[in-house]
Amino acid sequence: MESQPAVTKPELRSRKQRCRIEIGAALLARTGELIHEILIGPHCAIISDSTVAPLFGDRVKQSLTSSGFRPTLITILAGETSKTLEQVGAICDQMIAAGLDRQSFVIGLGGGMVSDISGFVAAIYERGIPHVQIPTTLLAMVDSSIGGKTGVNASAGKNLIGAFHHPSLVIDDVDLLKTLPRREFNQGFAEIIKHAIIADAEMFTALRPVDLSNLAPLIRRNIEIKSRIVAKDELDQTGERALLNFGHTVGHAIERAGDYREFLHGEAVSLGIVAACAISIKNAGLPKDQRDAIADLLSAFELPTRLPANFPREKILDALQFDKKFQGGKVRFVVTPAIGSARLSSDATMEDIRKAIDQL
Repeated sequence: MESQPAVTKPELRSRKQRCRIEIGAALLARTGELIHEILIGPHCAIISDSTVAPLFGDRVKQSLTSSGFRPTLITILAGETSKTLEQVGAICDQMIAAGLDRQSFVIGLGGGMVSDISGFVAAIYERGIPHVQIPTTLLAMVDSSIGGKTGVNASAGKNLIGAFHHPSLVIDDVDLLKTLPRREFNQGFAEIIKHAIIADAEMFTALRPVDLSNLAPLIRRNIEIKSRIVAKDELDQTGERALLNFGHTVGHAIERAGDYREFLHGEAVSLGIVAACAISIKNAGLPKDQRDAIADLLSAFELPTRLPANFPREKILDALQFDKKFQGGKVRFVVTPAIGSARLSSDATMEDIRKAIDQL
């Protein structure tokens, strides 16, 4: 992929603040400059993981130091198993030891796991300090870095412990995507395809083929879609924001059933999308040819549409009972009647979900 020029900046406004979003090439070297425009510091913590920190940690520290900040790099083990309260406590202890106070801020440098845990740390440290997101994966750029949902996993399920805490700034440097392994890069398209299914039929059609040499406009479009939905239901109370969970009810359960090792998040979401399409055919009238088009597009990005024969399907069903999207024991399931639209349904039953999982 060639370096790409910066594009017009989308912006997310929460109840309390604006989230500034920078998208373009060669932005990492400008980290200190961009942050200095909105935050004072001087102390800050860069939270990264054992995969990303060796690649970009020193570059970010150098940029921050050049702008007068005093950064502390905190590196945690890569992988979803690091998203725990115990890890949060260890990070906070390091921040205290480094002298961070209420005037300090947190930078999340990494993919979705780092985005979630760094945001949660920022939400609770000294009762809340600013958060800056520097996503290093396509998935994090189009999804987890936007919207203010932060959190860690409990033994019972994913993201059950968390808080709403919007970042003050998101820096999407598309050059960082060049370092991604193909599998890691492709998983981001699960969230992109999800956004297209629930809100943008035109984008769905444009994804085949997609211009991988100019990803900034695509990233911008996905941020706009998510930001618009989040703005209508910031705290996930009216059901509007729940549309973003299309494919995630079963997807999260598949992740847990595989002990967060069998599938990447986007791969589990891909499988969850296929299951949601099966339920949508029965409960929302989704045409079968559109279901097939969705599965074909997922496959085009080498995303799974079927579970391995020996995968423990019963564990998927066991995990569903802990899903946050179930209220009072009732299923709140997102369905699509046609590509480009979605709605929340209370018609889906556990038997519907069981059958959809059996079909995977």
